[in-house]
Amino acid sequence: MTPLGAHIWISYSPDLRHWGNHKLMLEARRGAWWDANKIGMSPPPIETSRGWLMIYHGVRRTPSSSIYRLGLALFDLEQPEKCLIRGDSWMFAPETEYERHGDVQDVVFPCGYTVAADGDTIDLYYGAADSSIALARGSIRCLLTWLDANGHSESSHERRQRRR
Repeated sequence: MTPLGAHIWISYSPDLRHWGNHKLMLEARRGAWWDANKIGMSPPPIETSRGWLMIYHGVRRTPSSSIYRLGLALFDLEQPEKCLIRGDSWMFAPETEYERHGDVQDVVFPCGYTVAADGDTIDLYYGAADSSIALARGSIRCLLTWLDANGHSESSHERRQRRR
């Protein structure tokens, strides 16, 4: 049985009052992965022609602290619990002074985003070291290209193996 709390789940509702049919969308990986200890979704997934693009945070505990980084995953438009591609590495990590030192060291955490009228430019607002809010600008098309180059599709067999 997969433990609750460290993973990303989806639930469905016919009326936004009664929720059920809970399904596991994405598991925190085990071992030495960058997102091995805890993962969580932050801003809502972005609808693209290829699927739902999710920007999520992953936590890796180290002997001295924890490091929060951002990763990407793509989910099926019709079955959003079905992961199509998951990034093997993180795509955004604490680097600058204001991201590395503050109330909580080594944290970048996605808070929200806006998409420009061109449908591609994304302004990602993120927490930095739990002391400030920062802005990163990018391209949805480039995020998908990065995911293609740095991710893999997950078969149900791989998911079962990781749970063991």
